[in-house]
Order: sequence, then structure tokens, then C-alpha cells
Amino acid sequence: MDAYIFYTQIRLSFLFSFLIIISLSAQIEKTYSLPMVKQGVAVNDQFFYVINNSEIVTYTKDEGKLVNRWKDTTRTIKHLNSGIILNNKLYCTNSNYPEDPMVSSIEVFDPQTLQHIANISFGIYIGSATWVDFYKDHWYVAFAHYTGKGSSENKNNHWTQLVKFTKDWQRVEGWIFPEELINKFDTRSNSGGFITNEGVIYVTGHDNKELYELYFPKMSYTLEWKQTYPIPFEGQGIALDKTEKDFTIFGIIRSENKVVKSVIKR
Repeated sequence: MDAYIFYTQIRLSFLFSFLIIISLSAQIEKTYSLPMVKQGVAVNDQFFYVINNSEIVTYTKDEGKLVNRWKDTTRTIKHLNSGIILNNKLYCTNSNYPEDPMVSSIEVFDPQTLQHIANISFGIYIGSATWVDFYKDHWYVAFAHYTGKGSSENKNNHWTQLVKFTKDWQRVEGWIFPEELINKFDTRSNSGGFITNEGVIYVTGHDNKELYELYFPKMSYTLEWKQTYPIPFEGQGIALDKTEKDFTIFGIIRSENKVVKSVIKR
């Protein structure tokens, strides 16, 4: 009887673990095959925006039809990573990669016309701004540390971090990512992320197919890593679709030039 109970417990434990894996899976809602997808994506209620270095292309969310295209032919804007749409403005992170020192900024566009509106400089010369979000009246910008011509072999945790700014872009404070998570990011560290209305942070690594759930710490400057979710695309400039009731995110498969709309089952 004891042996029977023992093996029954093992089978139940295995089944429970399997159910946990299933519960953390991501369901693909739609896949869009596009001419070029390399950096990131932003999204609103009607469109999604593919961000490729000095180019932004607008597509419809229903069929993925081309709507508008902007390209900086002067190369003033060199390396757009990802962006968000807030109060009818598109905010994109930008860096002068691969120049040294690397200077990062936020570029602001009109999401309808894609006209460039403004440049917001951070005055930070050591890292690349990889993603931006807005939460509780403050801006949050993630930075990836680079040295030399873009490599980050000698990562500095003090600049692989999430930095908090006021509404008018005055720097307030910052948090570093856990060392064990930085090692999972890839050699270039975090490359995409967002903050939910509950204050939960989600980030991805450069080519990782995982989404990492983090929280702001109470008594520390290191973000708290709580959970990991598998995602059906490579970690790059992901976007949370805040117009959907479900936990819907847009990501990219760079190797196949695809944008993927997916629902994460948490």
C-alpha cells in the first residue's frame, strides 16, 4: 500500500508539473509575414508599428496591410529599438550605435503621419536605451550596457538597469537587474519590455524565447525576478497591447521577418 501511495504521488506530481507548464504557455493569435522585421514593435487600438533602426512602418492589426512608412534618410536617427504609444504620440528609444560614446534618447512621432516631433536626450553616455514605458506619472527607460563598438562582454550592472524619470524627463532613481537574469539575457542584456497597470515589469533577452516577470523591490536597488514564461518568438522589442482585455503582446521573429500576436496565459 505504501508503495502504491508513493508512486501515485509521483504521478500526481508529474501531472501537476505538466499542468504548470501548460498554464504558462503562450497562445499565438495571429502571425504577420512582413518584408523586414529586425528591432521592435509598438501597438495601439488599430495598428502596429514595426521599428527597424532608422525606419518605422505602420500596419493594420486585422490583416497586416501596409499603411504608412517613415525613414530617416539623413541618418540622424540611427538605431530605434522599440516604442510605446501614449496620448496619441509614438515614443521610440534611440541610440547612436555603434559610435562610442553611445548617446541615447527618445524620439517622438505622430502615430498617424509618422512625422518626427521631438528629440528627448537623457545625457547618458554609457548605454543604449532599449525600451520605454510610462507608469504612475513617471517614465521608465531600460538601458543595456555597451563598451567599445557595441559589445558588452564586460557588462556593468550599474548600467544594465531600469531608470525612472519624471514627466519632464528629470532622472529620479534606478534599479539594476538580478545578476542571474543578466546572464540569461544574452551578451547584449535586456532588449524589450513593458510595465503593466499593476506595476509588474516584463522583460525579454535579446534572442531569448522567454518573458521574465519582475517586481520593484521594497528595500533594495535590485529588481525582484519572480517568474519566467515561454513565448513563441525571440526576445526583442516586444509590446503590450493595452487595448485588449487579455494579456496580449506583440513580438517579432527576426529570422523569419514575422510579427506575432500572442496571448500569455499567466
